[in-house]
Parts: sequence; structure tokens; C-alpha cells
Amino acid sequence: MGLLDWLLDTDPAIRWQVMRDLQDADGRTVAAERAKVATQGWGANLLRLQRATGDWGEGPDEPAWSSTTFTLLLLRHFGVDPQHPAVRVAVDRVRDNVRFVWTETDSSPLFEGEVEACINGMALRLAAYFGELGPAAERLVDRLLREQLEDGGWNCEAPEHSSRSSFASTLAVLEGLLEYERVTGTDPRITAARLRGEEYLLERGLFRSLRTGEVVNPHWLEFSFPPRWDYDILRALDYLRESRPPDERCGEAIQVLLSKRDDDGRWSVENGERGGELFFAIDDGADSEPSRWNTLRALRVLRWWEQGLRD
Repeated sequence: MGLLDWLLDTDPAIRWQVMRDLQDADGRTVAAERAKVATQGWGANLLRLQRATGDWGEGPDEPAWSSTTFTLLLLRHFGVDPQHPAVRVAVDRVRDNVRFVWTETDSSPLFEGEVEACINGMALRLAAYFGELGPAAERLVDRLLREQLEDGGWNCEAPEHSSRSSFASTLAVLEGLLEYERVTGTDPRITAARLRGEEYLLERGLFRSLRTGEVVNPHWLEFSFPPRWDYDILRALDYLRESRPPDERCGEAIQVLLSKRDDDGRWSVENGERGGELFFAIDDGADSEPSRWNTLRALRVLRWWEQGLRD
């Protein structure tokens, strides 16, 4: 089976993205395939697993990987149509019922976030993608812009425990800000903050210490799916692919990506234990086995990179 045939021989959640990102299929064909995500396969199964109370798991963040927050992020990875009636029902349930609970009297709705920048980046990404915009989302944006650190990034432990940014927190916030701008339009304040955050990652080649040049964390060179809040260079490159033209400072990360391609042109799941439990398998799954998700993501990153070199 050829590489594209192998990628297409799977769930609509992957097929429609292959058609859009690797085959340049016409918009009508892509939209028709994307519409299936809410009614067939993994997307439909996740929607059916939602409780009447709006939860997947036990609230917004328990258990970690099958919680409401990470299930919604997975649906976003699938590219489920946020306007599909079944999705609107699910999102309404979340909005009306699922809350971060601090004390018996203090809580906040999931789409309004909480106190940590990384969680608020995810909440903003979900609010924007699923159309839950308004004053609460604007407050989230304002808070994240205020919390940007001097070095350009963000850190969930700032300001009490750190004045230096975190790669993972920075990427989570960038993903949220980009999603918000994609839906609401360009905002000079947000764009400037995003560019500073991207510069934080690019100055470090996406994985090196600015001070020593050493690899900050070897796990960042291993690719899992879904990424959850874990940082790795494939997740960072896929974000940059959506946000800007290629930058030469991604070159070393691209070389790492290329080094992971097998003889059949595929990429594997690595360090899969970071993924934790899901409701059901959404990939071939086992460590060192070819992964359609990682192969799709890697190929579209390389296409973006190579197009930039030609331009």
C-alpha cells in the first residue's frame, strides 16, 4: 500500500486532513469528508461517550487524559465541525455544567479557564474553536497578555516560583492565541504577543537551552499523539506551520524530524506511555509502530518547510 493510500485507509478525522494538507483536494470534497467526523468513527464515538451532565471522565481535568478538557482538545485535533448539531449539543452541555472547582463556593466554567497560563491557553483554544466567545474569552486573552514574561514566553509557575518561561506553557498559550485570532480576526496586541512567544521558541531552536545550547529535555525529540500538554518539537513545528512562514532556526528540528522517518516514509509513536489512557485507540498506537497521526503531521510540516525553501 502506498503512503497516501495507507493514510487514507483510516478514520475520517485523518482522511479529511490528508485531503486538505497533502493532496490539495477541492474545498467541497474536504468539507464533505470533514462532516463525517461528527457522525462516524472516532469523533462520533467520543460524542456518544459524553455524559448528560456534560462531562467526559470526572469534570474538566480528571482523570487526566480522558477528562473533559482533553477530550475536547482531541475533538479539535480531529477537526470536528464545531457547527455540527451534535457538536453544538455537546458544547452546550459543557458550557452549562462543567466547571473548575476550587472550593465549595468558588468555581469557574471550563471555557473561562482558571489560574495557570497553560490551562488558560487550552481553555482559550477550546473557547475559540467551539465558538464560545464573548467577555469571558476576552478576559482570558487580556490575562494571558498581562502574564507574558520578559523573555517572551509564559510559565504556569510564574510569578510565584519562576520568572523564566516554559516551552510547554508557552506553546499552549500560543496555540490558544492563534486559535482566537483565527476566529475573531487579527488583533495587533495578540499578534505582537504571539510573535514574541514564537521568538522565545525560535531563539532556542525549539529544544535547546539559550544559555548552554544543550538539549533541554530529550523527550522533546520523541513524538507522541495526542500531545496533551506535553511539549515536543513536532507539536511546535505543526503550530509554526499554521502561524508563519518557515524560519531557518527550525532547521535543526527539521533534521531531527527527518531522522525519525522509517524506510517506508512513516513516523512512529514514541514514548507512548506519556499518552496515558484513552477511551479507545485512535492510532496504531504501540511504541515504535508506524503512526498515521504522526506521519500526517510530519509530512505536512515538511511540505510547509520545503515550500518555504522554494519561495
